[in-house]
Amino acid sequence: MKTFHRLLVNSLIAGVTTNFLWFAVTFWAYLETRSVLATSIIGGSFMLLSALSGMVFGTFVDRHTKKGVMLLANAVSLVAFVTATALFMLSPIDSILTLGGPHFWVFVLIILSGAVVGNMRMIALSTCVTLLVPEPEHAKANGLVGTANGVSFAVTSVFSGLVVGQLGMLWALGISVALTAAAALDLMTIRVPEEPPSRDLTIRTPAIDIRGAIAAIGMVPGLFGLIFFTTFNNFLGGVFMALADPYGLELVTVEAWGFIWGFLSLGYIVGGLIVARRGLGASPLRTLFAANAVIWVVTVLFPLHSSVVPLIIGFWVYMVLFPAIEAAEQTIVQRVVPFDVQGRVFGFAQAVESASAPITAFLIGPAAQLWVIPFMTDGRGARTIGAWFGTGTARGIALVFIAAGVIGLVATLAAMRSRAYRTLSDHYAETGDDYRSAAG
Repeated sequence: MKTFHRLLVNSLIAGVTTNFLWFAVTFWAYLETRSVLATSIIGGSFMLLSALSGMVFGTFVDRHTKKGVMLLANAVSLVAFVTATALFMLSPIDSILTLGGPHFWVFVLIILSGAVVGNMRMIALSTCVTLLVPEPEHAKANGLVGTANGVSFAVTSVFSGLVVGQLGMLWALGISVALTAAAALDLMTIRVPEEPPSRDLTIRTPAIDIRGAIAAIGMVPGLFGLIFFTTFNNFLGGVFMALADPYGLELVTVEAWGFIWGFLSLGYIVGGLIVARRGLGASPLRTLFAANAVIWVVTVLFPLHSSVVPLIIGFWVYMVLFPAIEAAEQTIVQRVVPFDVQGRVFGFAQAVESASAPITAFLIGPAAQLWVIPFMTDGRGARTIGAWFGTGTARGIALVFIAAGVIGLVATLAAMRSRAYRTLSDHYAETGDDYRSAAG
């Protein structure tokens, strides 16, 4: 447990770095260009790269020591952030701010590559829960992971807004380089008790072991259904990826928006601590679906009034419940999937689930910019419901949020009545009986 806690703190340092630069580049791009299209493409690109790399990362984690994987992820991030800093310093600022020009997208893609490789580190950390933590404590350990993520969001969201608003993007890059180097140095001092994964040298296996991941998932009744449900949820979640920051920045200043995200991230910390202390109950799957239903109800309600107060309340509820949703899926996989293939299963789930959000982000950004926002600014929507709903950019984005909430709630209620839900829930309970018998 001491080793797990040290790895968790080290991952917090690395997460602070990734989230800090991620928030900073998104805030900076929108403020400099005032383009919803730019933020949606940036967010969609992150999720697309996450999807494309998920299986590669998962297979790599299964075939190497977990500490070695984390060290490699730190090294790649450090090289990427140093390169981005050099490009920013050497390129004319006008060329970097030209959306159609190569400098802007090269700059963003370099930063995104350094951030995306952090996903490999998170896959390794999820398998470290199985490696280092007793099975009955998995849910609580996953709650601690959620708490660490919440602390990371709280710290970085506040300071990203302040740094971008008061100091500029160059300071954000320099801070990220320093924190990444500190995380790498700290990780070198941590000793993880693990053996190198065994390999059958007579069998040639691919770098992306999709077949192995599918076989492992197929052995668990209903697990494909859970991954499909999360994929659909992420498809709708792409709406928030593309439009949350533009919506908030239409209501408040960038400094205030950074502080708001810092406050909202406290909800993530609270949610993670609740899971760490109380677990997820007898049925993590039931907890996952109940939390999703509440989130979609809130998504329908908070955009009804054009004010930052309901926005804060709605996002706070989302933040409190999200650690339980994440921990539930991780806890289920850690119990029902063998350890030696967990990296591939986590990687496959990340690839499939992450692939859906950029599709929405790429579609909803242009759709909101070209159709929905004009519809609610001076179009038929403004003339029809504008008198009570409001008009303008923020109201167009709010209309998209409400539509996503309705669809998400209907999908969640349907999934709770599905056969896949019942079979996976039963299998999880039966596997728990096997664990208790082995312990006895």
